[in-house]
Amino acid sequence: MTKEEYLKEIEKVVENGKFSADWGSLSAHETPKWFKNAKFGIFIHYGIYSVPGYGNEWYSRNMYNRESREFKHHVETYGPQDKFGYKDFIPMFKAEKFDAHKWIETFKKAGAKYVVPVMEHHDGFAMYDTEFNKWNAANMGPKKNIAGELKKECEKQGLTFCGSSHRAEHYFFMNLGREFDSDVNDEKYSDFYGPAVLCPEWQNEQFTASTENPDSKGASKEWLDDWIVRTAEIIDRYQPSMLYFDWWIQNISFKPYLKKLAAYYYNRAAQWGKEVTICYKHHAFPPDVATFDMERGALNDISPRYWQTDTAIGNRSWGYIKDNEYKSGYKLVCDLIDAVSKNGNFLLNLGPKPDGTFTQEDERALSDMGQWLSVNGEGIYETSYWSQYKEGDSVIASGSFADAGEVQYTASDFRFTYKGGYVYAYWMRPAVQDAKIKAFRTEKMRGLLVDKVTLLSTGEELSFERNGEEMTIKASESFKSDMPLCFKIKLM
Repeated sequence: MTKEEYLKEIEKVVENGKFSADWGSLSAHETPKWFKNAKFGIFIHYGIYSVPGYGNEWYSRNMYNRESREFKHHVETYGPQDKFGYKDFIPMFKAEKFDAHKWIETFKKAGAKYVVPVMEHHDGFAMYDTEFNKWNAANMGPKKNIAGELKKECEKQGLTFCGSSHRAEHYFFMNLGREFDSDVNDEKYSDFYGPAVLCPEWQNEQFTASTENPDSKGASKEWLDDWIVRTAEIIDRYQPSMLYFDWWIQNISFKPYLKKLAAYYYNRAAQWGKEVTICYKHHAFPPDVATFDMERGALNDISPRYWQTDTAIGNRSWGYIKDNEYKSGYKLVCDLIDAVSKNGNFLLNLGPKPDGTFTQEDERALSDMGQWLSVNGEGIYETSYWSQYKEGDSVIASGSFADAGEVQYTASDFRFTYKGGYVYAYWMRPAVQDAKIKAFRTEKMRGLLVDKVTLLSTGEELSFERNGEEMTIKASESFKSDMPLCFKIKLM
């Protein structure tokens, strides 16, 4: 199909489907049950930027920023940008040890239920086979359909395949290369480097119009048509159960296209008999149309609408870099519990090395998650939030980009989930001492009655007492743990 034919097909599907391209119609779409039950997914940033392994996954942009350390590193390591540009990393990106079966097997052992590869990052290099971008991993570099192979393995091993597109930002992403003599200005590579529009206000969601820069109000119609066609192809060819978008789709120029794309995706899913959702940031979509995603952060309370937080095992980059610093398994488990207690999912990212293997730190983190979930996952999967999400004095920072520091939990800190007549009380910093939970104090007319308490990881039934101030669960040697423990509390 040509782009023009695809645009007509999109219009046809939207016109004839249940969902039309307006927020009122799209608000009838519901968050999938599979997504609410899954709780834990894996995010993957893997691409050309893994080859230099320096700075962060924005290397493709920053190597053309003359004020950045990436620029200096690039010139010193590879030469000037007119002689060695970002495109020249493609032959070095071989993914020679990439093994889709092993990847998905590892994610499954980690306890993940869905997998979200970044199918195209801001750099414009597609990690999937596509008719609309010759600059793709199936055609050059690895010469492997990375996303396609992951989809097949997800289906074989019982995980849910999803996908992420960061194509929108490519409209301006390489624009710093316009400001000096670099290969971004070479017409031979214009289909790779994209418009690279010079927008000083590129982070502004609306872009203030200026006579000097007619493109500053947002993306052009040509770009937006191309964007929706490429995204529709991902939908049709790979049928992801969730589509994740990065931030720039919130730009005002995208708004009519978002409505049309959501209608197309939801109507296609209805044809396939499949439950799907879209994950978005900031205010790109209304909250009743798609699933809100909080990047590297947390909410400060239970959300009435289902949501997702995403974070990376590495603090400095979403993609592989040689000098990353990594979160502990303890912190990752605590962040998972916190998200689930607030009616959300936890999407955990790793950045594979250019050869397709994982760092030891990523493998360690995934192993820690898997071991913990294998004995504590009952209170995570298929649960809902309880009447309160927490107890204790420790405060977790809310908002985006607040994930780097470790919360100093104490023995007074708990998180709660609920399922089928049981409250799961996660003790965030256990100790070999009595556990005291104020939420289960006795109180007239409250009607909160406890039948029994067991330690979820061992099945050990525990002695407890209740009074008007708290419920005391008697100390056990089983409480000795470097990771959170869970009390399974049966209600009467």
